[in-house]
Amino acid sequence: MRIFLIAATVALVACGGSQSSQASNAGANRSDAAAGVAMTAAAAAPVSGARALAIMHQRHEGMEAIGKANKSLRRELGGGSPDIAAVRNAAAKIDGLSREASGWFPAGTGPDIGKTGAKPEIWKTPKDFAAKLAAFQRSSEAFNAA
Repeated sequence: MRIFLIAATVALVACGGSQSSQASNAGANRSDAAAGVAMTAAAAAPVSGARALAIMHQRHEGMEAIGKANKSLRRELGGGSPDIAAVRNAAAKIDGLSREASGWFPAGTGPDIGKTGAKPEIWKTPKDFAAKLAAFQRSSEAFNAA
């Protein structure tokens, strides 16, 4: 997915989308904050019961929405004449959801609690996951800005 986001960013830049360096610097500051949130979420106290199931449902719905937005991007950018409004909408959707994802993986919402497509490694190596989530958040933010 990271390669797709990079390719899509390049395509948007080629279409004339850009941000000023001041806006890019502001985005970098938001990315640093997102990395901190991801690390905090990974280290948070475990949740349980109905709260855990609600978070798992929210995570599932959010990941489905990210998948649908990626599908829209592939369709638009893979065609001959992409609808830039649709591309921007999908990029914004992914960016917003990437930030929400910081709260989707607390301890107590892994595969030992219920059915999930999330890999067990997320909870076994939370620092590694937090770093990968922060990288995804930075990439989606850059893509959205482009």
